[in-house]
Amino acid sequence: MRRRIGRKRKDRPARRGGGVALYVREQLECIELCLGMDEERVESLWVRMKGQANMGDTVVGVCYRPPDQEEEVNEAFYRQVEVASQSQALVLMGDLNHPDICWKGNTARHAQSRRFPKSTDETFLTQVVEEPTRRGVLLDLVLTNKEGLVGDVKAVLGLAEMELILPTAALMVLCCVLVASKVLITHQCFGCC
Repeated sequence: MRRRIGRKRKDRPARRGGGVALYVREQLECIELCLGMDEERVESLWVRMKGQANMGDTVVGVCYRPPDQEEEVNEAFYRQVEVASQSQALVLMGDLNHPDICWKGNTARHAQSRRFPKSTDETFLTQVVEEPTRRGVLLDLVLTNKEGLVGDVKAVLGLAEMELILPTAALMVLCCVLVASKVLITHQCFGCC
């Protein structure tokens, strides 16, 4: 039996290539969220997935942060994360281009990167990717505010940048971060896959 999948996407404004997309089974209730007045500058997409059975809703965000992103755009993204983190179940994933962050100690060499671990601490997010995802560094991140929501995260080299499997309750989400010719593919499978 084939399952229909709907797509949400946000292309880069005024630039060719890139953007973010989120693929969701059509039988699932999915609402795109607006998390701030300056969100058009941030390459992110946020949705609220309606919980199945006795599960609460889950907020899912996908993001691409260019390496040369301006500081005010970074701050707009941190404000989005702060709003999204009010959800009881949040998963944020994407290519955030902070290769100098050491997640074991929440430290970073560059000043611009130091703000991101501070933001994740303030919003009680845990980064769950443990192994490098590209060229020996950890660029592609998966963060959550709910223990047990994210399961095994595995890097799949050659096929895509990273594959994510999140086993819990009854939904499936497929997320892509499209950057030039790279594709980060992740999926969340909650019991119905």
